[in-house]
Amino acid sequence: MEQLGLFDAKDGDSSSRKASAWKLFVDGASRGNPGKSGAGVWLTKDAIDVVSKGFFLGKATNNQAEYAALLLGIFFAIKGMQKGDKLVIYSDSQLIVRQLIGRYRVKAPHIIPLYQQAVSWLSDINYSVKHVLRDKNTVADRLANEGIEAKNPLPRGFVLPVSSP
Repeated sequence: MEQLGLFDAKDGDSSSRKASAWKLFVDGASRGNPGKSGAGVWLTKDAIDVVSKGFFLGKATNNQAEYAALLLGIFFAIKGMQKGDKLVIYSDSQLIVRQLIGRYRVKAPHIIPLYQQAVSWLSDINYSVKHVLRDKNTVADRLANEGIEAKNPLPRGFVLPVSSP
């Protein structure tokens, strides 16, 4: 469910506005690795669904699908977030979480542009990243698989950085 109406109006006086708590659950799926892949995004603002959708990515590795889900989630979040808002990102990909917090280096050439785009988009956001077990990320997992099955197109205006496996 996309409720883009939440993005329409900006509060003129941000100093009196209460900061919103955003939660982003992301997951990527690849059937083959590389193979048919999808990205699941579940974004909430103050516990209200903003985006809950899966997207078809075509042929990609699992790590590319995981990063695509992250980028899609950030894409939607930055459309609605305002100064002072906080974004908490949840992923069951230990690799991506550890790369984003700087614990692991990004070595794979096909992942570097995806990582760089994520870091760039997150640079102006108050955010944190948390690893969750797969059973705590079932909505995003289901959405990623639905994206593959339904072949849901990427949203208008969203372009993945070039990355070949």
